Amino acid sequence: MNTKVWKVDKYVDNLENNPQVVDAARFLQQNEVVALPTETVYGLGGNAESDAAVEKIFAAKGRPSDNPLIIHIAEKKQLNAFVMEIPEKAEILMERFWPGPLTLIFKKKDGVLSDKATAGLETVAVRMPDHPVALALLKICQLPIAAPSANSSGKPSPTNAQHVIEDLNGKIAGVLDGGSTGVGVESTVLDCTEEVPVILRPGGVTKEQIAAVIGEVKLDSALLDEAAKPKAPGMKYQHYAPNAPLYLVNGSQSFLQDLIEEKQQEGLRVGVLATEESVESYQCDVAIACGRRAELETVATALYETLRAFNLEKVDIIFSEMFPNTGVGHAIMNRLQKAAGNKIIHQ
Repeated sequence: MNTKVWKVDKYVDNLENNPQVVDAARFLQQNEVVALPTETVYGLGGNAESDAAVEKIFAAKGRPSDNPLIIHIAEKKQLNAFVMEIPEKAEILMERFWPGPLTLIFKKKDGVLSDKATAGLETVAVRMPDHPVALALLKICQLPIAAPSANSSGKPSPTNAQHVIEDLNGKIAGVLDGGSTGVGVESTVLDCTEEVPVILRPGGVTKEQIAAVIGEVKLDSALLDEAAKPKAPGMKYQHYAPNAPLYLVNGSQSFLQDLIEEKQQEGLRVGVLATEESVESYQCDVAIACGRRAELETVATALYETLRAFNLEKVDIIFSEMFPNTGVGHAIMNRLQKAAGNKIIHQ
């Protein structure tokens, strides 16, 4: 398959009449799959009403089909077609955080969306992306678009079009290149079908931000207990992994340096994921700064780019510093633990 690339400047006016975006929308209407930029990561979009389109998403990613997909919309009124009800707290959250990196889970209407998109569940996960190119594309095609991250299943999510091409060239119909993403980690997933909403996946909107708007919010037990079964899209299997094994290090810089030297003595090429404040402290083969510890949002933005960079450096093993489990740090640590397969070395 020839993968078409449409390059679009997200800052230009009248994107809904842009011929590149219009062409990409036509592909979606024909039940092809197209990678699109969002404010979090690039998504792999397909018509959520079509079994054939959704099957193409799973096939391109190599993703297990028992994983539900997030549905992307451009206008809140689209919810009426496939959602049973909109709870009051969800209304408040949409008013505050949409468009933006917050996915809300609702009870779905039967017979509208492909059961393959919702993995046969009675619920559906929906968000409105905060990216002008994505919103223009969604408005043109007038379809609910299922869109997991546009990467090979298990690999770091793509934050620019080149990442998508590296993983999926020849496997999908096209890539709508709208430049680099901003938030860098996926959306927060919040189950609004419970009396007290439950965070199933931490992401770009923090627990603290949600609680400030609607009051009490819970964390899914699967985020706290590895043995519990996760319910959120993208949380069931190991994700985000670079090619080399990744280990999180819960200890001092000197402890991490000892680990580096131990592996180097074994003849391994060692990489370290650190921050701008500490990266020069390590004597290793490849040390890459992933944002600033003082501003964890910068770590989130750079995380997947950094994980992919280690692949280019062809390291044999990667050690990563750990981060506070609060605010956006919760999302960062969630992704790092997934990427490492929960391998943590304690001092």
